[in-house]
Amino acid sequence: MELNRNHFFLIGLILLFLGLQFRMVDSIVLNGKTSQFIAKRLNKTSGQASADFTPSLMTSPPPVSRRTIRPPSWLGWMLISVGSVLVLHALAMPKPQ
Repeated sequence: MELNRNHFFLIGLILLFLGLQFRMVDSIVLNGKTSQFIAKRLNKTSGQASADFTPSLMTSPPPVSRRTIRPPSWLGWMLISVGSVLVLHALAMPKPQ
């Protein structure tokens, strides 16, 4: 699939707005379900030994604290600059026919 002017413009706007969003927020707090999903993926070996000795009906999963993500400050500026270049590139391209 060949990218035309409209595709470049849309991708540029999305990156530009995403960069502005990252510049406005200081940190992102994930909800419990998402934090638990990430904890399962990152900690594959935790809880294996205790699960062998206790019945599964008696135990409940340990509470997972909410995970906080703090994006680096350069990420917002990078997305804004790449999005701006793509928008300007789209405006310089010929219109689709």
